[in-house]
Amino acid sequence: MPMRNVAGLFVSLFVVSGLIAGSPAQGADAPPAWAYPVTPPGPKPPPDDGILRHVPNSEATFTVIQSRDPFFSPDWHPDDHPPMPEIVAIGRKPGALACGFCHRADGSGGPENARVAGLPAAYLAQQMADFISGARKTSAPERLAPKYMIITAKAVDDQEVEAATAYFAAIKPRATIRVVEAETVPKTKLEGERLAVTVDPGTEAIGQRIIEVPEDEEGFALRDGRTRFVACVPPGSLLKGQALVASGDGKTGSCGMCHGSDLKGLGPIPAIAGRSPSYIVRQLYDFKTGARAGAWSPLMKPVVEKLSLDDMISIAAYAASLSP
Repeated sequence: MPMRNVAGLFVSLFVVSGLIAGSPAQGADAPPAWAYPVTPPGPKPPPDDGILRHVPNSEATFTVIQSRDPFFSPDWHPDDHPPMPEIVAIGRKPGALACGFCHRADGSGGPENARVAGLPAAYLAQQMADFISGARKTSAPERLAPKYMIITAKAVDDQEVEAATAYFAAIKPRATIRVVEAETVPKTKLEGERLAVTVDPGTEAIGQRIIEVPEDEEGFALRDGRTRFVACVPPGSLLKGQALVASGDGKTGSCGMCHGSDLKGLGPIPAIAGRSPSYIVRQLYDFKTGARAGAWSPLMKPVVEKLSLDDMISIAAYAASLSP
C-alpha cells in the first residue's frame, strides 16, 4: 500500500461498526505500552539503495542512509526555519547527536520524542540541565529516545545549548495533528519507538489508548518536518478533556493557570496546545510516577497525583486538538 494512502485508510476504517478485539492487557503498574513503545531487537533495516528520495513541496533530495545518520538533519524545507546552528544541523561527534536528527530541522519532532519548536529558550535550557543532573528520566528506561537525549545533553557545551535553544524558540510551530474520536482503529505495529499502520488490513478496538500515526509514513521516516498525523482517541475524550483543562473537574487544577488560557504557554512555562498527545500522556505519567523530577516538576506533582490514565488521555486529546 502506498504510504501516502494511510490517511485515507484511517478515514475509511472509522466507519466500521462494532468493536473488534481490544488492545493487549497491561500490567496495573506498567506504563502504557502504546505511549511508551519500545522496539525489541530484531533484523537490521535494509541497506540503503542509494536512490535520492523526495518529499512533497520540496526541491531537496536525500538518501535513506542520510535520514538514518544521527549526525545529520535532513533539511527538506529551509524556508521553514532560520539558519541551523551546527549543533542542530550536524551535532558534534562523538557524543552530541544533531538536535535536528530526532527533533527534525524545524523542531517539529514526533510522537516518539518532543516538538521543541516555539518552546521558551529558558524552558529548553532547564530541560537540558535536568537531563544532565539525572532529574529528568522516563518511566520506561529501556526507550532509546530519552537515552539519546541524556547522552547528547551531557556532551554539549553551554554555547551549543544557548545556540540550539535560541534557534528552536524562534520557530513558530505549525498545526500538524488531526484528533479523531473513534471506537475502532486500524491495526498498528512498532516502527522505531512509535506506531505505524500495518500493511495488512484490519481493525481493533481502541480501548484505553491513543493511536497516533503519520499520514505519510515514508515522509516521516525521511524526517520531513511537515508530516501530518492522525491521533485516534476514545469517544468522549475531547469533551472530558476540555472540562479537565478548564476547571480540573474536581481532580486537578485548571491547566490554563500556568500554561495560559489558550494553552500556548506563559513566560517560561511551555505551550501544550497542538502537541503530540502520546508525548503529553508520557509527561503526565512521568510527573505522577516521579520519573520526571526536574527543577519545575514540583509545580506539576500535585496537579497529576489524582489523574487516572483515562484523565491523562482526555487532557492530551483535547490539548492536541488545539491550534499551537
